[in-house]
Amino acid sequence: MSELVAVSRVFLRALTVEAHIGYYAHEKGVKQPLVVEVELTLDQARFGDDDIRRTVDYTQVARYAHTLAESHVDLIETFVERLADLCLAMTHVVAVRVRVEKPRAVPGAMAGVEVVRVRRAGG
Repeated sequence: MSELVAVSRVFLRALTVEAHIGYYAHEKGVKQPLVVEVELTLDQARFGDDDIRRTVDYTQVARYAHTLAESHVDLIETFVERLADLCLAMTHVVAVRVRVEKPRAVPGAMAGVEVVRVRRAGG
């Protein structure tokens, strides 16, 4: 008989933020939409009760994304790394996957960046 391994995740999908983002001169000073997706892997094997302290508040993840969008960043890569760092600093988060799409980056296509970051054991 095999042992059950439980993994708990919390996610936020399709969050649109208006961001000061862009490398090129025509992108400076102009807000552009970013579509944000975040998946957090928690150190909780199971959600056994209604105690919010055993999980994360995904509205806080949304606030992080909105706050990051307020200051100009040239690259989506920078935005993604900063959001991943903020999420990894949250209690119970042991891994994060952040995906950000920039609908206006390439005409007729969706461009974006995705990173996965895992906290080392004991770190």
